[in-house]
Amino acid sequence: MNLSKRVALLVTCTVDQMMPEVGVSTVKVLRRAGYEVDFPMEQTCCGQPFFNSGFRDEARHMAKRTIAAFAKYDAVVLPSGSCTTMIRQEYIHLFEDDPEWQEHARRLAAKTFELSEFLIHQAQWEPTQSAQARTVTYHDSCHMNRMLGVKQEPRQCLEATGCTIDEMEDSERCCGFGGLFCIRMPEVSNAMTNAKLDQAQETQAPTLVTSDPGCLMQMRGLVDGKPFKVEHLATVLEEMTR
Repeated sequence: MNLSKRVALLVTCTVDQMMPEVGVSTVKVLRRAGYEVDFPMEQTCCGQPFFNSGFRDEARHMAKRTIAAFAKYDAVVLPSGSCTTMIRQEYIHLFEDDPEWQEHARRLAAKTFELSEFLIHQAQWEPTQSAQARTVTYHDSCHMNRMLGVKQEPRQCLEATGCTIDEMEDSERCCGFGGLFCIRMPEVSNAMTNAKLDQAQETQAPTLVTSDPGCLMQMRGLVDGKPFKVEHLATVLEEMTR
């Protein structure tokens, strides 16, 4: 894909409301990669919570807003595998009975990227390696790994900035968030999270990195007492490329 040096940031609800530093870091990293970053103010939720709850009409309404907000851009970048999955894979299904909007959905899907896959495959990112040594372990989020097939790209980004990755056992194991799953079945969800954090601790890496804000929120909620911190990929990449 031949892209201009101008991209749009779709920041996601969780980042906007709970961890704005992830959005700021994403913009800084994209700028250092040589891109001008726009932030369409009319953007709202991508509709995934409605979609996952079975409210398809409401999800379609949010999808139409998102499609319209980003129609003019050559590329849309998100610091979230799950929201990227919603746009790339589920929007098309939402409009199966509406050929005109389904075509609009296909066009947006074709130019929407999770941050690490954009940096690796579209930007051919070659950052200057940081002089600081940093060891991390990485958690593969379910949507990003299983539905987008994005697994090596975040690791490539981390290594390109000078990070050493100490792989945890079962890095693909769910962190327990699962969107509404953590609300509907909190005991099971928290048990899954604690198992994930125990595996991260076994690596002795001081930082656990993930690319999905939902996973980050879930694991941060139970990390107290562990000898490591949980960070978003964008934040780590920004720190390592200052």
